[in-house]
Amino acid sequence: MAMLTRWDPFRELTTIQDRMNRLFQDAYSPNREEGLSTAAFAPAADVYEDENHVTLKLEVPGIDEKDLDIRVENNNLIIKGERKFEKEEKEENFRRVERQYGTFVRSFTLPSTVDSDNINASYDKGVLSITMPKRAEAKPKQIQVNSGKRLESRTGKAA
Repeated sequence: MAMLTRWDPFRELTTIQDRMNRLFQDAYSPNREEGLSTAAFAPAADVYEDENHVTLKLEVPGIDEKDLDIRVENNNLIIKGERKFEKEEKEENFRRVERQYGTFVRSFTLPSTVDSDNINASYDKGVLSITMPKRAEAKPKQIQVNSGKRLESRTGKAA
């Protein structure tokens, strides 16, 4: 005897959503059985600007200064680095690994106002700060507004 069931279109969508969630969870959250691997990551960055400088701050805790490579190529600021996995602990002792390890590359297009010959970098408490001075011609200039009477007295004519 055949059994009739009512078709629910949302049941299929829920099934697809569950499968997609599992797919992304498996791809981006490695299980303990898969081993502790290293992969590329992108550290968080803040970029801000004032009258004289453009400043970039990059969170790179646990990375030695010697493992950072900062260069300017074709008007791009390129920052490369590597956070090495600490081998002091045996892998089987870890219950959870959430910190990201491996190499990273971040690239930022420099605005035309930046003087790329005078870029400075400093590293303190896990934060890489890169200060990029602006060119003199790019800095804001104050223009004084003259009244009509002053212009008339200089030129001898009314403005």
